[in-house]
This record gives sequence, structure tokens and C-alpha cells, in this order.
Amino acid sequence: QVQVVESGGGLVQAGGSLRLSCTASGLTFDDYTMGWFHQAPGKEREGVSCISWSDGSTYYADSVKGRFTISRDNAKNTLYLQMNSLKPEDTAMYYCAADFKTSKLYDYCSGHWSNYWGQGTQVTVSS
Repeated sequence: QVQVVESGGGLVQAGGSLRLSCTASGLTFDDYTMGWFHQAPGKEREGVSCISWSDGSTYYADSVKGRFTISRDNAKNTLYLQMNSLKPEDTAMYYCAADFKTSKLYDYCSGHWSNYWGQGTQVTVSS
């Protein structure tokens, strides 16, 4: 049974920071491209940041470049998203996703499909 679980969301003031974590089990973590997607009420789910399974290359949505950093610790089967300088428009449910040996990082992270999804963790940024 594959399980993908996010944690670390919460309520913060604008300008603050959060670090999201995602642990995956039941799969060979090293073989999966991982991503963070978010969805605000009334809007489509969209990619925030993704990281390759093979070489660690990364993708960031323009809206978060310079503020967020994605990383992974394969020894811990864990994906992270360090979120700094948070803005109210970052408010959304954040989902962790895993996709087997995905090579087209931009296509993956700009799409809406993945092999596996977590349940989401809520990030709320107040002004």
C-alpha cells in the first residue's frame, strides 16, 4: 500500500515561513519524481515546485521563485518545501505528489496528474 502524507502546514503572518514535509512509503522513493501542488478554493490545482527522481533538478512556479526551496532526503523517504516570505496569495491546500521516473519535469509540474497524491496540508497566510 502506497502512502503519501504531508505535514507542516499552519497559520502564519505575511512574511513568515513554514516548512512542509512529505513522507512516502510503499514505494521506492528514489525512483519517483516528487512535487508540491496547491489548490485554493474555486481554483484549479497547480504545480508549485517539483524535483526530479534522477538528478535532483528542480522546477519552480514563477510565483514562488526566490521564496520557496524544494529538497528531498532519499534516506528518509521525505520531501520538503521550505516556504519563506509567505504572502496571503500562497494560502491554499498543499498536496504532495509522487510520479514514477518522470523525466519531463516542466510538463509534470504544470499538469494535474500524478501516480500518487497525499491528503493535503493547509497553509493559511494572514495579512
